[in-house]
Amino acid sequence: MRIQDHPIITYEKGKKVKFFFEGKEVEGYEDEPIAVALYARGYFELSKSLKYKRPRGIFCCIGNCSSCLMKVDDQLNVRTCTRQVREGMKVELQKWGK
Repeated sequence: MRIQDHPIITYEKGKKVKFFFEGKEVEGYEDEPIAVALYARGYFELSKSLKYKRPRGIFCCIGNCSSCLMKVDDQLNVRTCTRQVREGMKVELQKWGK
């Protein structure tokens, strides 16, 4: 389940790498966006809305919205649709409080 076509961006497959999502080892391709790698593995929920805690996933895929904000290597508010996968990186859902 990998995104093949996008009206603006082309995705090139680099070498296969392993990274961690919520403590679980997952695979992606070097230089592809984190959100794309997660989506390809069946992870559709990347964040939750602040007010109603509704699930958010890939929306614009060009870094203009905030639907894909996640915690990456302890850095908050990373737009995972534009940040590339790297070997060994840690990706987590952001916790917005109660």
